[in-house]
Amino acid sequence: MGRKDASTTKLPVDQYRKQIGKQDYKKTKPILRATKLKAEAKKTAIGIKEVGLVLAAILALLLALYAYFYLRMSTDVDPDLDPNEDYLGNNEE
Repeated sequence: MGRKDASTTKLPVDQYRKQIGKQDYKKTKPILRATKLKAEAKKTAIGIKEVGLVLAAILALLLALYAYFYLRMSTDVDPDLDPNEDYLGNNEE
């Protein structure tokens, strides 16, 4: 019974928050709505880093496909063929 109630003593942080809340309440609704929309747009906007990562991934994929087809085409040559012989097996000489 001799104890003080904890709710009667205010911490400085709580007083500061209450003061800020009063200041925000004094603003008009369109200003608050515009501030919220601006914060959401900034939060959801894609950055340069994400665009760079996507472009790097696409470039790596194209490079891998190019390397695959280059190696596949270059290994199809049969070393037993005579360079002077055409595909039908006839000599040009």
